[in-house]
Amino acid sequence: MKSVAHGPSTFPVEVTNVSTHGFWLFVGERELFVAFKAFPWFKEASIQAITHVELPSPHHLYWPELDVDLAVESIEHPEKYPLVSQARSNQALQPTSRARRARSKSTKRSRAARG
Repeated sequence: MKSVAHGPSTFPVEVTNVSTHGFWLFVGERELFVAFKAFPWFKEASIQAITHVELPSPHHLYWPELDVDLAVESIEHPEKYPLVSQARSNQALQPTSRARRARSKSTKRSRAARG
């Protein structure tokens, strides 16, 4: 006897409110608060992106527009899941003044060589 493949299971999940501090999420029978301080990936996201959430399993949330996966437990107990990736400011990604001077000298030399 062959089993028929079932479609993707969908469990109830809904964003019910968004504030400047985070958003509330109903997962099944539970209401959870997702604080932007604990989950910074959502802070600059549009409301549309935040509310487009999927629950592929009872313990896993996915925001496809943001490419963010979270375990429900990480929302319930964020202290157990420290952030692995720390965002760097754009300033930290800029070349140092020494590197800018060296690049400037190199550009001037190559222009002079071209004539």
